[in-house]
Amino acid sequence: MPLKTIPPLSRRALLRALGSGTVLGGLAGCGVPGAYVRPGDRDAADLSATDRRLVWANWPLYIDTDDENQARRPTLSGFEKRTGISVDYVEEINDNDEFFGKISPALMNHQSTGRDLIVISDWMCARFVRLGWVQEMDRVRQPNVTEYLDPQLRSPAFDPGRTFAVPWQSGITGIAYNRRRTGREIRQVSDLWASDLKGRVTLLSGMDEAFALLMQGNGVDITDWRADDFHTVCDQVEEQVSRGQIRRFTGNDYIKDLSSGDVLACQAYSGDVIQLQADDPDIEFVVPEAGAELWAESLMIPNLARHKTNAERLIDYYYDPEVAAELAAWVNYVCPVPAAQDVLASAKDEETAALAQNPLIFPDAELRSRLSVARDITSTERREFGKRWNQIAGL
Repeated sequence: MPLKTIPPLSRRALLRALGSGTVLGGLAGCGVPGAYVRPGDRDAADLSATDRRLVWANWPLYIDTDDENQARRPTLSGFEKRTGISVDYVEEINDNDEFFGKISPALMNHQSTGRDLIVISDWMCARFVRLGWVQEMDRVRQPNVTEYLDPQLRSPAFDPGRTFAVPWQSGITGIAYNRRRTGREIRQVSDLWASDLKGRVTLLSGMDEAFALLMQGNGVDITDWRADDFHTVCDQVEEQVSRGQIRRFTGNDYIKDLSSGDVLACQAYSGDVIQLQADDPDIEFVVPEAGAELWAESLMIPNLARHKTNAERLIDYYYDPEVAAELAAWVNYVCPVPAAQDVLASAKDEETAALAQNPLIFPDAELRSRLSVARDITSTERREFGKRWNQIAGL
């Protein structure tokens, strides 16, 4: 299938235009007590053999679209043609906590959500797994996932072996800045606190999005951090707020501030910066020597989904390197299928082929050595930490 060139907008860019304010964040302190999952609550009668369809809930603009017909999604159309399975694709997820609130009543009451496949951030996936609200996938039906899933994403603490949550796309939380406007390099978290940046720095508002990079700036191993590490970060951020260093806490609307020059440096997502660089090559993305967080947003099959086998087949389809390459060329986030790099490199379109060399889509070994997947925040920690962080961020 032909590979697309860079699109004019990313998913996050659309949400910015719509004034979403948060994409990966939300009410970080929100907690739900553990739910009792009765025998049979996970699995419904699988209708896949006779009912060739599935319902898939995803974020806006998080899949490739046709340049001339935005309603057409080439890779998804390819799946339908290849398998004969019809996909009801719904762009209904704008915030993790908002979506959690939308479907949790059904799951708590042992009812179907009406969705066979959902995409949420891994920190929220961890909550679903702890609550017992998602089904284990049959890896026999997913040979591509078995072979091609990025080794660095294979075994998060909340789901060793990725049997409940398979990455849809991945990304890096680092530092973005405008080199022309700063007149110098920014290489580490402590550089954000320089006096010449006073009032022109933003941090991400969501606790789950902000804390890991700040901890890494203190030399903390985010795969095994402690409560004291979190409170140290909070103390530091409170100090910077009190001295006026931090302009504000943002969702992905930091993009507008960075583009306009109101902000000179900020916490940022790698995929956003690729889009920004297309318009302003002076914007740079930094993965500090101390490290940055590698995160994922993952596909999950909720309890009582009626088309589990169909959903498993769709997940595996997107782990075909040819398909993953076409998707990566459009969304510009870290591709969870490293084998797609060779496919992109062979593209006839030069601009598309160049994406294969972009380390923010296909990190090389040196960059990967500085990336870590943070351990998730437990439900007990979330109540305590969320309250403190939200007070600092003004949420």
